[in-house]
Amino acid sequence: MATSSDGLFDDMNMLGVIGYVLEQTRFIFLVPILKLLVNLCQVISLLLFIDAAYMAIVVAIVKLSGRAPKKVLKWESFKSDDVELAPSSNHPMVLIQIPIFNEKEVCQLSIGAVCKLKWPLDRMIVQVLDDSTDPHSKELVRLECNKWESEGIKIKSEVRDSRNGYKAGALTAGMKHSYVEGCEFVVIFDADFQPEPDFLQRTVPFLAHNSEIALVQAGWKYVNADECCMTRIQEMSLNYHFAVEQKSGSSLHGFFGFNGTAGVWRISALSEAGGWQDRTIVEDMDLAVRAYLNGWKFVFVDDVKVNNELPSSFRAYRFQQHRWSCGPANLFKKMAMEIIQKEKVSLWKKAYLIYNFFFVRKIVVHIFTFVFYCLILPATVIFPEIEVPKWTTIYIPATITILNAIATPKSFYLILYWILFENVMAMHRSKGTLIGLLETSRVKEWVVTQKLGESNALRQNLIPHYSFPERIRWREIMVGMYLFICGYYDFVFGKTYLYVYLFLQSIAFFVVGVGYIGMSVPS
Repeated sequence: MATSSDGLFDDMNMLGVIGYVLEQTRFIFLVPILKLLVNLCQVISLLLFIDAAYMAIVVAIVKLSGRAPKKVLKWESFKSDDVELAPSSNHPMVLIQIPIFNEKEVCQLSIGAVCKLKWPLDRMIVQVLDDSTDPHSKELVRLECNKWESEGIKIKSEVRDSRNGYKAGALTAGMKHSYVEGCEFVVIFDADFQPEPDFLQRTVPFLAHNSEIALVQAGWKYVNADECCMTRIQEMSLNYHFAVEQKSGSSLHGFFGFNGTAGVWRISALSEAGGWQDRTIVEDMDLAVRAYLNGWKFVFVDDVKVNNELPSSFRAYRFQQHRWSCGPANLFKKMAMEIIQKEKVSLWKKAYLIYNFFFVRKIVVHIFTFVFYCLILPATVIFPEIEVPKWTTIYIPATITILNAIATPKSFYLILYWILFENVMAMHRSKGTLIGLLETSRVKEWVVTQKLGESNALRQNLIPHYSFPERIRWREIMVGMYLFICGYYDFVFGKTYLYVYLFLQSIAFFVVGVGYIGMSVPS
């Protein structure tokens, strides 16, 4: 007959067996797999550093050598006092398109700014592409168009029966009208963009005097950058995008991704490339890649900036970032073989498009940032056998961060917040990237980014109340808990100071998880 001591002995044996199995699993499977992932991340980290350093060096050389677009390309202003010609006949015909969808807060600002552009009235057509379903928004657009038409502006308000193709569909439909036939160039402004009066005078000459140029892209300036910490961080990221990514691509390759707004296209180049296509939610990038493969060049004019508004709420920013990460990944999947098989395109161009432009900057960077800094690196504290070199965890990310921050010197003091918030957003961008690559249900999701217009000041004082359950975001909370547990383990048992980063990063996930980021505004 078994005694209680025999049962205790059996239980201890069972626990010993379980402990032995777990220990063997750790050494045979977990440690080797984690080591492999860490080594892979080290390689990717080095590739990202090389790409960032390469772009920074190109921009530095361009700046030091004074190779501004006006000095490299032919640029002459249009003279309206030529006695041999009619006052405006030497100005090319320009079409300006403003796609709008239920943006009543900003539509009047954009239409008004465009109608104030300094250009001969008989050489400019303003086309408002109104897909709005909100009666109030449609009425505001109608009244604003009537107002400027009464002042002599050639302005057309075009309304479609359906919203097929979203923005690409609206732009395509706008180009089919008979009055567009005489236009040489088309300018696109989103509904919250407000160009300065001399925008056309400073951009169109690049196209008129350089036949190889298909696109002139202007920079962005943000009217609400100082609204909250989230908008300041957005400004830092976007300033780097324009000052480094767009400028280096323009200077060395004559190519960069069209930003979808504040740009001037040569209509013949647009048509030759196949026009606007709605196969992805980044119709702007799609068109740019196709035009580049056809041999056209682009120029980024960094001294011309157009006022616009940054998303104020985290919800609006999250939807925007989903589109900006999902779309390029989906476009890469659809165009990779097309780029490889394209004839009469140099191997250098193909390699740059596939590796630098798409693979590194649109896919790898998002997934790597989240997976390494928020999943793999925290896990290494539990496995002391795995050592991550400092150049991977400190030197390379610090260098890339400083390169980003230099583009916005006034916000340099926010560099820590920028790192932590970008790591949180990397989770959403990774998700969007995978959705684009796998083409799941949200791959064609298009949500117009909510903007507040002139009501910003009012909205800051009228923040609506949200109950806690409505604001909580469980994904961020779960990742925050994981980081906190890893940080606590490192604090108690570890021999490094990685817990400092892990605690800070977990706090960032918690803050976003409970909704205390950005402005709280109505949906």
